[in-house]
Amino acid sequence: MNLHEYQGKEILNSFGVEIQRGIVAHTPSEAVAAAKKLTEETGTGWHVIKAQVHAGGRGKGGGVKLAKNIDEVEQIASQIIGMNLITP
Repeated sequence: MNLHEYQGKEILNSFGVEIQRGIVAHTPSEAVAAAKKLTEETGTGWHVIKAQVHAGGRGKGGGVKLAKNIDEVEQIASQIIGMNLITP
């Protein structure tokens, strides 16, 4: 079965398993809106931007980045969304 991380989290959450919140974004502006919403809900200013691909090693391929503020969320999302991710 091929599931993206966010899909697996939705399934686990439907059975009452506590998960770390996340929001799927398809554009940098959606990523910024999601980050602002999560900041309001959790109080954090740091966000992890992740590519959702059916491959291992996405972090080593550049598909997982830490944004320390909203400006970085937009910048990193712009780099990751639509990139050609090559995993080791």
